[in-house]
Amino acid sequence: MKILFISLLAVSIVITGHTQFIHPGMLHNKKDLEFLRTKVNSGEAPWAALWTDLKASPEADLNWKPDPIKTIVVGFFSKPDIGATAFTKDGTAAYTLALEYYVTKEKAYAEKVIEILNAWSYTLDSVTDKNKKLLMGMNGIKYLNAAEIIRYSYKGWKKKDQDAFEKMALDNWYPLIEDFMPGYNGNWDAAISQTMMCIGIFCNRKDIFEKAYNQCLKGASNGAINNYFNDWGQFQESGRDQGHTQMGLGFLTIASEIAWKQGYDLYSAYNNRLALGYEYTSKYLLGEDVKYVKYINFENKPVFGDSIAPAGRGRFSPIYERTWHHYHDRMGMELPYTQRALEKSRNEGATGGFMPWASLMTRGYPVK
Repeated sequence: MKILFISLLAVSIVITGHTQFIHPGMLHNKKDLEFLRTKVNSGEAPWAALWTDLKASPEADLNWKPDPIKTIVVGFFSKPDIGATAFTKDGTAAYTLALEYYVTKEKAYAEKVIEILNAWSYTLDSVTDKNKKLLMGMNGIKYLNAAEIIRYSYKGWKKKDQDAFEKMALDNWYPLIEDFMPGYNGNWDAAISQTMMCIGIFCNRKDIFEKAYNQCLKGASNGAINNYFNDWGQFQESGRDQGHTQMGLGFLTIASEIAWKQGYDLYSAYNNRLALGYEYTSKYLLGEDVKYVKYINFENKPVFGDSIAPAGRGRFSPIYERTWHHYHDRMGMELPYTQRALEKSRNEGATGGFMPWASLMTRGYPVK
């Protein structure tokens, strides 16, 4: 009889009741991370150049100093902004440095990630004011992906510190977002769902993960896939501006990728409605006309204008790499407008509102 032992530092499957998660298993699984490490260390194109871009970013510096605060106060349009920018930047740094550790296996990078995670875990008490849920939805995911990588690839993160981070995620972050913002514009719940899924994975809470998954799939929310897009791909926010429209697209893609890593499929929901939304918006951003009607949201209320909003037209957010990888590379689908949009957005690197380094972490990766 052969007994198979699987090291926590390689791949971990945690089972709690009927819950089974693959670790690491948020935006990246072990196969993805090993692919990155191999390609960067061998100096292959395009990964070597993309890695050079990452290394040149301020967040990649081992001299990075976290700037935690006890109470974050963040209003609409970041007015006021007390600690919110620091929280955003520190999250990007933690994630960036975690990738550096995995590729280099240099202890200093892992220790810097732990320094950032611990600084916030032992300092942050609350996040307040009107933009608190969106801030957490957009940025909690960065810390959680960093923590996931380090927990399952490095032995030096002390158990008590891991517990402190988990406590922050469960007792501080999750209560902040657990009720979503269903009546707000759809990008809010899309952002919230991506971070909530990651809380569920890191804390091995299937109930939290599936709550976020179901909100994306069928929630009574402007951010649910069947409510955010109609059946030809127009958005609930298409009449608002194209920047916020792309935010919703990008956050739903990241939520879909996280779900995919755990064996759940949001990408194909409602006959690939997400892909339809990408084609619709890409076509308009590229200068072509699209069908538009005044949008009726899930509460049966008309929203925004009688014509599609030109604001942001021609400006491409860093959201196309992951979508192209899934629908074209994995599924063999042709998305001509999304492909052209990707040519405009590449290379997708450091960003404020989205997960950074999408081209480095997605382009040319194995499909199985």
